[in-house]
Amino acid sequence: MSALITTRRRTRPSFRASRLIQPIVAILLVVVLLGVPFWLVVVTAGKDQAEALNPSLALPSTWQLFQNFATVFDQGRMIPAFLGSLLIMVPSVFGVLLLGAMASWILGRRRSRGIAFVYALGISGIVLPPAVVTIVLLLRQLGLAGTAVGMIGVYMGMYLSTVIFFVTGFVRTIPVELEEAARVDGAGPVKVFFRIILPLLGPTLATATILICLYIWNDVFYALFVVGGRLDTLPLNLYQVASSGLYLQNWHLIFAYIILMSLPLLITFAVMQRRIISGITSGAVK
Repeated sequence: MSALITTRRRTRPSFRASRLIQPIVAILLVVVLLGVPFWLVVVTAGKDQAEALNPSLALPSTWQLFQNFATVFDQGRMIPAFLGSLLIMVPSVFGVLLLGAMASWILGRRRSRGIAFVYALGISGIVLPPAVVTIVLLLRQLGLAGTAVGMIGVYMGMYLSTVIFFVTGFVRTIPVELEEAARVDGAGPVKVFFRIILPLLGPTLATATILICLYIWNDVFYALFVVGGRLDTLPLNLYQVASSGLYLQNWHLIFAYIILMSLPLLITFAVMQRRIISGITSGAVK
């Protein structure tokens, strides 16, 4: 008995030490993986051209962050690129959320092997990247190559799987009795979806909105092939001007552009972080 008590006393301090070490290690990993790159971007954006020629973590001798912001706004064509990004992102996000929520409602309520196969096919887009050559050739056949409509259609097709993955799991947690009560009162399928189901999908749709906005806002690969040279978005504009005379070897301006381009998403993440976490845990996990 005394030996057992001695063993317990020896294990308690080690258990408490491990509980303290784990969060410290996690915080250090976050600081190294996220804090160091963020610090590099900020301090480089605040330097002049000579100091930023070789980017480092050292503080600038004189902060010129706002002067660099002004230069980017004045000569970097950010406003047209910002409007172009909004023109593509807003309809894409709205359309993919609406179609994805409708599809998820059906997939979450029906139970059969055929529906299970359709669900697996619907979420396969998460792991199967779209073929760029096929997309461009198809858009040319449809007459949508180089247009905002074509780019919106591409994004909706690419990220529909993400919405289905998040929303279907959450739909299965909604009591069926709510829909049955609405049908008893004479509501049709459309009214049931927009009056009952859609308002309950708020947290999950908020999560999907943030993720899809992040993907579309920072995309340069597909936008380059579909609308490159015909419509400016922020990533495309940065890619183009980074090779021009203004930004050539001007790392302080490039990083200043990156900060301004990322600022709307950072603010959105800070405001909606609780909804993002609740949406992930309630939808994808279940």
